[in-house]
Amino acid sequence: MHEWREYTDFTDNLDGTGVFYEAREIRLIRAIRVQQIRVHSCHSWLKTVSIEFLRRLILFADLPEADLQALYQRAEPMNLPAGEWLMREGEIGDALYVVLEGGIEITKRSGEQEVVLAVRGPGEVIGELALLEQTPRSASGRAVQDTRLLRIGKEAFKQMLAASPSAALALLHTFITRLRSTEAMLRQTEKMASLGTLAAGLAHELNNPAAAVQRSSGQLRDALTEWQRLKSQLDALNLDSRQPEAVQALRDETAAHVAAPPKLDPLTRSDQESELQDWLEGSGIDQAWELAPTLIAYGFDAPILKGLTQDFAHDHLPIVIRWLAASCALYALMDEVRLGAERISEIVKAVKAYAYLDQAPIQQVDVHEGLENTLVILRHKLKAGITVVRNYAPDLPRIEAYASELTQVWANLIDNAADAMRGQGQLTLRTYGRDDRVVVEIADNGPGIPPEIQSRIFDPFFTTKPPGSGTGLGLHIAYNSVVHKHRGQITLTSRPGATTFHVVLPIQLPRGQS
Repeated sequence: MHEWREYTDFTDNLDGTGVFYEAREIRLIRAIRVQQIRVHSCHSWLKTVSIEFLRRLILFADLPEADLQALYQRAEPMNLPAGEWLMREGEIGDALYVVLEGGIEITKRSGEQEVVLAVRGPGEVIGELALLEQTPRSASGRAVQDTRLLRIGKEAFKQMLAASPSAALALLHTFITRLRSTEAMLRQTEKMASLGTLAAGLAHELNNPAAAVQRSSGQLRDALTEWQRLKSQLDALNLDSRQPEAVQALRDETAAHVAAPPKLDPLTRSDQESELQDWLEGSGIDQAWELAPTLIAYGFDAPILKGLTQDFAHDHLPIVIRWLAASCALYALMDEVRLGAERISEIVKAVKAYAYLDQAPIQQVDVHEGLENTLVILRHKLKAGITVVRNYAPDLPRIEAYASELTQVWANLIDNAADAMRGQGQLTLRTYGRDDRVVVEIADNGPGIPPEIQSRIFDPFFTTKPPGSGTGLGLHIAYNSVVHKHRGQITLTSRPGATTFHVVLPIQLPRGQS
């Protein structure tokens, strides 16, 4: 009964008949009353906000008094508790906000992290860009403390701009300042994120050859010990005067076979291994199943080994053949170490060339070399299922360029193509000369870019990826480098199954820039 009295006392017998509502209905009415009280309180608070506060803001300073009063009346007050979101990246912008008290933290997703761009305090305006362009919001905003704001809707905003050209100029100034600040911050963040991705990719690429070198060098010790033991047994045999020459011939033939092993299809290899294993077992040679694959891999099949019976006695064959197999294994392990070391050296060389370490900013650049180094750097993204087709002009001249920036252009374009194809497809690189310029085309057979957004593809912060998957600066950076830094051109043609970026660069930078 106590709970019943609490609700009936609060509603004060709302139906006026002396009959009480049921508890569920009473709770609903109580909630409605509380909400009405909050709204009334919020509007009462708005009346306490001096219109002079808005007048002092640059955005509203030159509004005619009647227009300012109208805007003031149409503004919607908001109370935002600390930690609550005001807007989310990717949402459609339908209003701008004026911070009156408290603060709003502006953040943007960049990869897996949330980058803090700024904290907007009293007197600052938020959300103007998305409202102007009627596009998804490019950043999120959350209250860092209990915050009071004015919400200005789309229609009131349009009327304000129509009544005051100075308001439009103030918004333009605010927009440009924030754009520069945000771009600089996100550019640095993207560089660090790209560096992290690059480091992870390089670690993956270096891990395979490094592991192969480590594994082969570990096996090399055991193989060398076994080879020395068998060599001692071979030297202890009572060989006649011509047999040492036969041993030397085997040694030379082994080196030749290891340098150019035969290429056998699996079925042929299996048949030859089976034939050799049968012969070895018939000749009384132990562990024939282990020796046969090694010998066949380097071209010593059954007919060749049968020829050894003409040079060596039957009781000498087991030692000679086992020594031959150990020699093949030893050469093979040394070759694996060499190949692994060469691969590591190739990656390091590509990284150094990609970054143009210890070199002048402007230099004569081999475009093909830059593209190939970029492919090495991004191999971890390409090798899973992307085929690279090269159509390079053989006589393409070197160009004068900002080398490290140009490699960033190739990296952004190739990386975007790989993302568009989702790891499966064909990447085509084409180069050719045209008058005093060089043309590079980077094409993919992904789903393409819709025609309605192609004109915005180079805009800062514009991205077709979901929020958090990209900052929208990759193509903008490429555009700035090609057009503004190199005085070239970059254009796009796209349809489903064929997207091509055309990059046109001068062979010589304009005088006064180089």
